[in-house]
Amino acid sequence: MPTWSDHAILWQVYPLGFTGAPAAAPPPGEPVRHRLRRLLPWLDYAVELGCSGLLLGPIFASETHGYDTVDHFRIDPRLGDDADFDALVAEARGRGLRIVLDGVFNHVGRSFTGGPSWFRKGPDGYDTFEGHERLVALDHDQPAVRDHVAAVLDHWLDRGAAGWRLDAAYAVPPAFWREVLPGVRERHPDAWFAGEVIHGDYAGYVKESGLDSVTQYELWKAIWSSLNDRNLFELAWALDRHNDLLATFTPLTFAGNHDVTRLATRLDDRRHLGHALAILLTVGGVPSLYSGDEQAFEGLKEEREGGDDAIRPAFPDAPADLAPYGLPVYRLHQDLVGLRRRHPWLVRARTDVEHLTNRAAVLRSSAGGQALVTLLNLDDRAYRFPVDVSRLTPLAPDRRAHDPAVVGPHAWRILAERPA
Repeated sequence: MPTWSDHAILWQVYPLGFTGAPAAAPPPGEPVRHRLRRLLPWLDYAVELGCSGLLLGPIFASETHGYDTVDHFRIDPRLGDDADFDALVAEARGRGLRIVLDGVFNHVGRSFTGGPSWFRKGPDGYDTFEGHERLVALDHDQPAVRDHVAAVLDHWLDRGAAGWRLDAAYAVPPAFWREVLPGVRERHPDAWFAGEVIHGDYAGYVKESGLDSVTQYELWKAIWSSLNDRNLFELAWALDRHNDLLATFTPLTFAGNHDVTRLATRLDDRRHLGHALAILLTVGGVPSLYSGDEQAFEGLKEEREGGDDAIRPAFPDAPADLAPYGLPVYRLHQDLVGLRRRHPWLVRARTDVEHLTNRAAVLRSSAGGQALVTLLNLDDRAYRFPVDVSRLTPLAPDRRAHDPAVVGPHAWRILAERPA
């Protein structure tokens, strides 16, 4: 695993939505629109948030939403061209931000120009991805497909990308990545590869594929679901599973992304937003923050055509144009991301649940002789936690707790544990 990812906190951006690009590709001959440069005024914002990298959604030529790629070597003309990408890389690099790209290599759009042998055969022609007729499945047994994917990975890493999120990796045989990645790693030893895996054996997929990481959807679900149901036993179960994963790899963790309902919409009680962030940013993993969540953006994902539009909105031209009501949540993100950066050992920390009821929990995240303790209270009354405060120093949300063991209703606290 590349060492830079040990310190990574990613700000995820879906460029087609963020820049207000049209929903479909323009007809041939239309001029290129240089919307990718609209991200430039937001780079300082990402740095001030505390992030060290951008996790970009698809930016390659596609038919509609970016996940129906037609040319992996060309920037989507709705977003710009190579010069725009190079400018983004240069400006990001000048601020210490790495760029991770989103590669769709399980399927392509109908107008993709690969040869007929590239596509997986089905009973009625070519197989499609999960029944989407416009998404044609690639045949990963074909050497030409393997060579193409390796060439794409190399091309954009050569141009300055630091890594790849591999979309729908769960649908790609892990043996495919086992064959593709070694050569790419030989040429780009610092590159990081994270696959989108929703269900199943995360550790097994990482082991068989040779990826560095996969998405931790189990933890994502447990965070909001346990808070909504006031059932922290679900969170404890998920954290136990999470600890097992950390023994073999470092998952990509998140409380929101471009494919799910916004956290501010998902939570039944807005008072629990801080709880969700406290969990995300004190457990092991490579954390990712979905752009807009740090401003308490709302948005409901719907299972219909255009059902992602509400969670992938256009952003204003510059951070100064944001509505002011999101500032308190932004400050909360800043504080907790800052805490995470001051404790980089958290990337591989094991989190043990040391006290548990339906509505109260003590989480102790530790690694290398260091530990943070997170107290979660979901109850309507203050709760006194059975912790030894003589060895604990409050860190967040404030450092001046009169009695650190007592947490108010629907509140949380993070404390540093001093060595015995």
